[in-house]
Order: sequence, then C-alpha cells, then structure tokens
Amino acid sequence: MASGGMLLDGERTSGQDVRTQNVTAAMAVANIVKTSLGPVGLDKMLVDEIGDVTITNDGATILAQLDIEHPAAKVLVELAQLQDQEVGDGTTSVVIVAAELLKRANELVKTGIHPTVVMAGYRLAAKEAVKYIKSNLVVDAALLGRENLVNAAKTSMSSKIIGSESAFFSNLAVTAALTVKIEKDGKSKCPIGNIHILKSHGKSALDSELVDGFALNCARASPAMPTALHGNVKVALLDFNLQKHKMQMGVQVVLTDTKQVEEIRQREMDITKEKIQKILASGAKVILTTKGIDDLCLKYFVEAGAMAVRRVKKEDLKRIAKATGGQVVVTMADLEGNEAFDASNLGECSTVCEERVGDGELLYFRGCKNGQACTVVLRGANEFMLDEMDRALHDSLCVIKRMIESNSLVAGGGAVEVALSIYLDALATSMSSREQLAVAQFAEALLIIPRTLTINAAHDATELLAKLKAHHHTSQFVAGKENMRFTGLDLSEGVVRDNLAAGVVEPAISKIKSLRFATEAAVSILRIDDMIKLNPAREQKGHQGHGH
Repeated sequence: MASGGMLLDGERTSGQDVRTQNVTAAMAVANIVKTSLGPVGLDKMLVDEIGDVTITNDGATILAQLDIEHPAAKVLVELAQLQDQEVGDGTTSVVIVAAELLKRANELVKTGIHPTVVMAGYRLAAKEAVKYIKSNLVVDAALLGRENLVNAAKTSMSSKIIGSESAFFSNLAVTAALTVKIEKDGKSKCPIGNIHILKSHGKSALDSELVDGFALNCARASPAMPTALHGNVKVALLDFNLQKHKMQMGVQVVLTDTKQVEEIRQREMDITKEKIQKILASGAKVILTTKGIDDLCLKYFVEAGAMAVRRVKKEDLKRIAKATGGQVVVTMADLEGNEAFDASNLGECSTVCEERVGDGELLYFRGCKNGQACTVVLRGANEFMLDEMDRALHDSLCVIKRMIESNSLVAGGGAVEVALSIYLDALATSMSSREQLAVAQFAEALLIIPRTLTINAAHDATELLAKLKAHHHTSQFVAGKENMRFTGLDLSEGVVRDNLAAGVVEPAISKIKSLRFATEAAVSILRIDDMIKLNPAREQKGHQGHGH
C-alpha cells in the first residue's frame, strides 16, 4: 500500500484513528478487571488452551493469563505486572485509572487540544498529587505498631477468597513478616523471600499454620534413614548427581583380561564412594540435592546415619542456603582438578525432622543459623482454593513488607482518590495555562476508583460519591475540620465513614507508585500518533528447489 510516497507492504493508521483504537483496547482490558475491584469484587474463571482452570480476582494474574494481541493493551498488562513486582497489591486499580486517564485524554484531543499539552497537564497533576499525598494524607505507621500492619493485611485480603477469615490470616501474615524482619543501619528490612508458602490438601483454611523454620515438600530418599536429627545439624546443599560413576560417552577401553572388567566396575563404584565419603567427612548430616541419588549412594548414606533428599527444587535449595548460611555446591572439583568438599559450604540448623502433614511428608528445618525463616502451610479444600489463597497471602505479605519498610500509611476505601480529586480540581481552577483542562480531567478520572467500588458493591454511586466529595471539600476548605480527610467508603453498609479509625489502611507507597505508573502508561500510549503494521514476509516463488 502506498502511503505518503512511501511503498509499504502493510497498513498505516495515523492521527485520531490510532488514538481511538488504543483507547478502545485499553478500555476493553480495564473492563475485564473492573468488576473484580474491591471487597465485594467478583472472581474470574480463566481456562487456557489445555483446559487448566484458574479462578482468581487478582488483577495481575487475570491479565497475565490473557493472550492479548493489541500493542496498547499489552502496555496495560505490563503495567499490572510492574505494580505487582514493585508493590504487590493494587494491580487492578492501576489498570482502571490508566484506562480512564486515556479515555479522558482522548476526549480532550478530540476537542482540539494538542496531545503534548494533555501530557504536560497529566504529568503536572501526578506530581502535585504525589506531593499532596506525602504532605497531607500520610500517617506514620509506627504510631499504632502491630495493629496497623494487621489492618493493612486485612484491607488487602478483604477483596480475596480469604476475606471472610481475614482476622486469622492477617495475624498469621504479620507474625510471619515480623519473624523474618531484620534491622540494618537503623532501617527495617523484610525479606519475604524467607517466608516459604506450602500448599497441602485437606482440612479447612483455618487449619493453616505458621511453622518457625523452613519446610520442604520432600521426603527422605530411603525409609531406613533417621526421621529426625537434633543438635548442631550440618546441611550439605548440592546441585549435581549422586550416581554411580559412568565412563564418558565415546570413551573406549580395550581389555586383554576379563578380570579387568570387574576391576573397572569396582573402580567406578569406588569413585562414587570416595565422593560421598568426602561429603560425610566434612560433617554433613543432611544432604539435599536437586538431582538424583541412586541406590548405591543411598546405601552409604544409610550406613552413616545421614538423611539424604533428592529432587529438591532449585529455588528451595537457594532459600535453605540463605537461611542456614550454607552455599549451593555445583561441583566438587577444585582448581587443581582434584575432588574436595569444603566444610565452609555447609549450612547449620538445630533440628531437621520429617513430619506428616495432610497426604504427604514435609521436612522441617528449625533453628536456622542465618536469621529467621518461616513457612506457612496452607490447608484448603481443593487446588483452585489453595492457589488463590497463596496469591492472596503473597499480596498481603507484600503490603506488610512495604509498610514495615516505608513506615507510612494512608486511609483506604477511596479516601485518597477523592481527596486528590478535590485538591486537583481547585488547583486546575487556579491555573491560567492551557494545562488547566488536563489537570481537571485528571481529577475527574481519579473518581473512577470510588465509583467502581460502589457499583461493584451494588450501592448508589452518585449519592455516595456526592457525600464523599462534600466531606473532603469540607476537610480541605473549612478550618478545624482537617480530620475529615480520612473519610472513605464503607461498602458493606453503603455509607461514608472515617476509614483510618475503622482500620481500612494501605501503604502510602502503593498509592504513590500506582499514580505514577498509571500516568506514565497513559502518557506513553497517548504519545502514539502513527501505527504501521507490516505484513508477514511471504516466500518468494521460483527460489525453491535449487540446490547448491
């Protein structure tokens, strides 16, 4: 197709057409996740091409499962994943806000305002919004201590499958997070990678438990091995096969005497035996490997009274290495080419024991040398429920981590969005530049979150939003009423209330980052004014069948 004097094997869409297409695609993505927002959001059932079912209302999970073709829609999917990595929660709301910003920007462009002006207005609005959150809406989380963390976890869980049991799970999550919390240079760090989540069928969700130590979903390689080891237990972490030594492929040995066949076989066994003796001589009592251990090697471990475990997942091995202070050994060869096993690679813990949980056995490592590690064993009726509980718990742990590290929180339930909307509206009115309209639209777009929350909860959005806006207007413009700035929605009763007092709180960083991310995504899609789609290259006829 010829376009502007340029011959293109493809099609070109430009100007308003491409903007409208992008906005339509973005709105389509946002509409998929819109109904899953909030404490009364609904779940989505996703079935992939092989028939595997996922039931979830976690925005990032829903969008990751969708096979999306449209490039602008892909930006929103990546946006949800970025929010998931950075904050861990708030993935649905960030997509909804980004799509709403785009829709309103498109309306402005249609009325003749240049996209650059709209983008400048959006950037300015986002900057002012973040500034306002930090100066007026943030509360110091350390004031209430543990109670705040529990409330934040409850708020995160309220929209998930474990929402009805949030009191139990939020306490469990906070205890787990505080167990692995470390103080470094006056700052708190909370490495949630040290919290291992295991899923086991059976019993009810309330039978889930928190285990102090590390639990592995593996059993001993042989029943003849001890089930428990106490005292200073040394752990060897290997990433190679413990099997009878075999000749390399393509190596031929020509023998003149049949006795030598037996000698070679014996030597092959001895090589393996020496390897294992070196590991045991270093003091190792528990041997974990990511690969296999054959019967010949098992015999030596059983004789030594050691516990060996095979086929351990690589990431589990790394976590245990971190917790026990050991190192994963990839090969026993040293620089000279000899085989040796250094005792400094061993990890340490006080007890290792195998216990029966549900249908299978779990290995527990307690009293790990390097700081704390803990494991949450989730119980539930079926696979779908356990997977969704795992996702919900992960989101809550991320929220608690952010709260411990940043030590700041804001009121939830639409309080921040409405407060920002009122503030930015007033700001837009006071501006004399062209960006005024974009800032005003940004303020309007933020109201999509409380509006969607009320619609999902089957309440009257117009009435509740009007009340909420009135409260926030009073808090910002009437002296002495500043405490009304924490007013948010109570979706179970369909009224407005002080959400800070009610314990509906979120980490401030979650709101700040989602605002920044949503604005960036909207701006990056808005910048596009031309799309050239090339046709797939066709095979040229006449070239086939010619050999060299």
